[in-house]
Amino acid sequence: MKIAVIGGTGLIGSQVVRILNDEGHEAVAHALTTGVDLLTGEGVAAALEGADVVVNLTNSPTFDEASPAFFQTSMDNLLAAAAAAGVGHAVILSIVGAEKVPDFVYYTAKVLQEDVLKAGPVPYSIVRSTQFDEFIHQLIKQAAGQDPVRLTPTTLQPITSADIARAVADVAAGAPLNGTRNVAGPEVVTLDELGRITLAAQGDERPVAADDEAGMFAAMKGDVLIPGEGDDAVIAKTTYREWLASQAS
Repeated sequence: MKIAVIGGTGLIGSQVVRILNDEGHEAVAHALTTGVDLLTGEGVAAALEGADVVVNLTNSPTFDEASPAFFQTSMDNLLAAAAAAGVGHAVILSIVGAEKVPDFVYYTAKVLQEDVLKAGPVPYSIVRSTQFDEFIHQLIKQAAGQDPVRLTPTTLQPITSADIARAVADVAAGAPLNGTRNVAGPEVVTLDELGRITLAAQGDERPVAADDEAGMFAAMKGDVLIPGEGDDAVIAKTTYREWLASQAS
């Protein structure tokens, strides 16, 4: 099966390409650096020539008011090119609970991306993930200049990028879902507690304070970012502590 992975040189995309090729598919990574630009349409038709599946892992460069336009334009260009090329399956990666955070424009932009795909001419699959361990770790690093370190008590279910890539690759290699598959990590834990785990692993004795107004997750209250009972999520095995230990080794 020939699979075009747009955004295929990034954290998730590079792993998806490797998994698919290891399993005997012909997965090709495309990105701005290879001359494929979903915003302008440059290189997209050539990237999709002969492809059975396209996986779109591109992301808005910002989390602000520019993000809806990014996803609208990039999806319009992708779906037009995919339909013209006869691609039989389009896959995107989105976020568990995005529709429950209407005050955060980037999440509403991700819902827009899903809606454009659903209304488009190509059979589709949406993989919705909880937050990446790598992303959570970066947020904690950004807050680590404080004493105490202030993080929101937002409930999360973090998952490694490797487990997300595995889920995306499995969906891409299968028949279109014409629906959504949710994936999440094995543990439900608050962001402030993840901060304590991270600092302890680094031998940092500073306290972590739960602050409802700290950082981007201030807009995300309660358990909106974890799968609900009816979401039928695939639960990965790697815990945040295990991932953190692997980074130190």
